[in-house]
Amino acid sequence: MISIRAVSSASDYKQFVNFPFDLYKGNKFWVPPLKKDELKQLKAETNPAFEFCEAQFWTAWDNKKCVGRIGAIINKTYNEKIGKKMGRFTRIEFVDDKNVSSLLLKTAENWLIKKGVEAIHGPLGFTNFDNQGLLIEGFDYLPSVASVMHMPYYKEHIEDLGYEKENDWVEFRLKIDEVPEKATRLAEIIKQRNNLEVVHPKTTRDLSLILKDVFVLMEKSFDELPYVAKFPKHVVEFYAEKYFKILKPQYVKVIKKDNVIVGFIVGLPSLSKAMQKANGKLFPFGFYHILHAMNHPEEMDLLLTGVDPHYQKMGLPAILINELQNAMIDNGVKYVETTGMFESNLKGATHWKNYDHIQHKRRRCFVKEVKS
Repeated sequence: MISIRAVSSASDYKQFVNFPFDLYKGNKFWVPPLKKDELKQLKAETNPAFEFCEAQFWTAWDNKKCVGRIGAIINKTYNEKIGKKMGRFTRIEFVDDKNVSSLLLKTAENWLIKKGVEAIHGPLGFTNFDNQGLLIEGFDYLPSVASVMHMPYYKEHIEDLGYEKENDWVEFRLKIDEVPEKATRLAEIIKQRNNLEVVHPKTTRDLSLILKDVFVLMEKSFDELPYVAKFPKHVVEFYAEKYFKILKPQYVKVIKKDNVIVGFIVGLPSLSKAMQKANGKLFPFGFYHILHAMNHPEEMDLLLTGVDPHYQKMGLPAILINELQNAMIDNGVKYVETTGMFESNLKGATHWKNYDHIQHKRRRCFVKEVKS
C-alpha cells in the first residue's frame, strides 16, 4: 500500500532532499545538489520566492521506505503576467511504479485545484532560476549544474496521466578551437559600427559592481519567455548575492553602450564532476573538489546570455561569444555545455553552427488543463 506524507517537520524536509540520493545512487550521470542549498529552497524563511509563491511538498512511502516525492507551486506574479491561473508541479522523483507516480501527481493536482488553478504544468521551480523541465533525451551525458537528470521512465508515467508537451529546451555540447579570424573581424566591425564597449571584469569587486545590473538586464531580455516574471528589487539582490559567490570574473563578459549594460554572457567552469565527488556536502572535502574545478577547468558551462531587446539586431551575441571563447582558450577549456534554449529559438541555435557541436539533450515542460 502506497501512502503520501505531507512535508512539515525537519525530518520530512530532510527525507524529501535525501530521496534522489537514494534513487540515483551509482548513476554516473546524476549530479547531486548541495543538500543545504536544497533545504533552503524549500522553506519560506530562506527562500524569498515564497513572498510571491505558495508551495507544498509531499513524499510517497511503501511501508517504511520512501519511494517518491513531489512539490506543487503557484507563482502568483507569473500568473498575473499571463492572466491565467497556472499551477506547477516540481521536484518530482519516483521509483518505476505507476501507482507511485499517479498518487504523487494526483496529490499535487488536488492541492492545486483546491487553490483554483485552471491548468498545471511542470516540472518547474519557483522562478526561472530554479531547475526547469524533465529530461527526455540525453541520459548518457553528464549534465551541467544548471541542467537536470531524470530517469528515462518518467516521461511515459507523466504522459499516461494526461500531460502533454508545452515547451522543450534543447542543449548543445561544443568543442572549443581557436577563434576564426573571420569571427574576430566581424566582432570588431559590430563594436565600432555601434560604438560598443566590451567590459572585462578582472576582480570580484569589478564583478560585484555590475552583477545587479546584469540581473536587471536579464529580466528585461528574458521578459517575453515562458515561465519568466519580474522579481522585486530585493529578490534580484538575493539571487545576485547567491550567484556572485561562484562566478569567476574572467568568464563574465559585458557590453555597454553609452555606459549602460546592453548585453552579457556568463560562463562557469564545469562543477558537475566536483559535485559528484562532494555528494551533497561542502565539508569535509566537497569544498576542495569544487574549488579545484573552478581553478583548473577543462570544460565550461554556458550559464546565461542576455541582450537588451532594443539591441538584439546588432549582432551582440557574436561579440559576447567571441570574447568568452578567447578567455576559455587562454585557460585551457576544451568543451562547453550550453544550458537549455527553447527549441523555438532558431536564431539562437545558429550561434553554434560554426562550432564542432552536437545537440545532445532535450528537456520538456508538460501541461494539463484541469477543472476547479
